[in-house]
Amino acid sequence: MRKLIILLLISVGLVNAQLPQISPEQRQAILDYQLTLPRANQLIPAMEAMTKYLLSLPDFQDRLQKSMKMTPAERLAQLENDPKAMAIVKQNGLTARDYVVGVPALRMALMAAQGAPAGPYIIASPANVAFAKAHLAELKPKMDAADGIRPRK
Repeated sequence: MRKLIILLLISVGLVNAQLPQISPEQRQAILDYQLTLPRANQLIPAMEAMTKYLLSLPDFQDRLQKSMKMTPAERLAQLENDPKAMAIVKQNGLTARDYVVGVPALRMALMAAQGAPAGPYIIASPANVAFAKAHLAELKPKMDAADGIRPRK
């Protein structure tokens, strides 16, 4: 349960904390990021592994607070300068940019596909929303599992 709460704070907190301050370049990068099923299947396990790694760090709360105040370029540099984080990214066939832009692009497209209205907190291209709607039944359980959410019985 602790893992789920922390994970939700990390993902929602980063998204909510950064979107009002998001640069036009970062917004455009998210809109331009083209999701595909193979890419989503790389991003989800990378996100799960990254969350486990970050939670294992003794200073993860400080890192979370600091990253919420960083620019996208600073977050990218932080990722690139962390050998263990980069190993996770590379193991999943991604670049640091793919991870930093792709995870929020996927998360927000899935949120939009589930009916969340577009706005300052949900940035998703029409193509990514269409992709997420077409693959929602497959991707939502994977994303929920990565987030530590267990299916209801």
